[in-house]
Amino acid sequence: MKAAVDFDAELDRLEARLGHRFERRGLLVRALTHRSFANERKLGAVDDNERLEFLGDALLGAAVAALLAEADPSAREGDLTRRRAELVREEGLVEVGRGLELGALLRLGKGEERQGGRDKPRLLASAVEAVFGAILLDAGPEVAFARARACFEPRVGLAQGTRDAKSRLQEWVQAAGRGPVVYAVIGTTGPEHEPRFEVAVRLDGDDVARGEGRTKLEAEQLAADGALVALEARAEQEATQAAVRAAAVVAADADVTPDLGEDTESDPGPPAEPS
Repeated sequence: MKAAVDFDAELDRLEARLGHRFERRGLLVRALTHRSFANERKLGAVDDNERLEFLGDALLGAAVAALLAEADPSAREGDLTRRRAELVREEGLVEVGRGLELGALLRLGKGEERQGGRDKPRLLASAVEAVFGAILLDAGPEVAFARARACFEPRVGLAQGTRDAKSRLQEWVQAAGRGPVVYAVIGTTGPEHEPRFEVAVRLDGDDVARGEGRTKLEAEQLAADGALVALEARAEQEATQAAVRAAAVVAADADVTPDLGEDTESDPGPPAEPS
């Protein structure tokens, strides 16, 4: 029974990190249960964390939106939307999950465990949403909202609110006289309930970069971000090469151009005609 005792102790520590003691701890256990674990043990569909993930997704979006609006009352709606997306998209949720040390507590099937599921971004992000969904069912919306705010408030300042990568890429392409930019889904992996989309961003018919995410939009943004890095690096390299070529031409001209003033002074000119 040592494993069970250790797991309970770890749950105690997780509750301390969350700032919430569960009345129904089974909800917390379910939030940490991946579908692969439930399938291997032939548990019911309600015994994995997918429904809790659905609830937590809505809760976190609302809590983070409130935090951002309070922190910057003069911000425009579009900027708030981008900053919220930055905090609650997969990358942001993964950072929260690692801070809560959820990976070590995930209940995974053997196959998922062998594939490194404890550190998979999509599993950690889903677990974060599910844990807050569990708090919602355990203690109600007021407590869950407060816990979500407390967890995400330190991160509000990290959301830059900059223009999204797709918009910045479009501006870069237009300024460079290139285009059009095309996004194409080139692959989908994972089960139906947890798909992963791989998107290529193409410019002038060539693949520039690729991105992978839980939604097509997230994959497109990541692909656009990669494309910006690649295109800016390429542009800088081309500018450097052009400068080197220009310097070589100038140097070559300096070597072959005669000093006309000196030659003119030393040239005696045609002989004088006899008078």
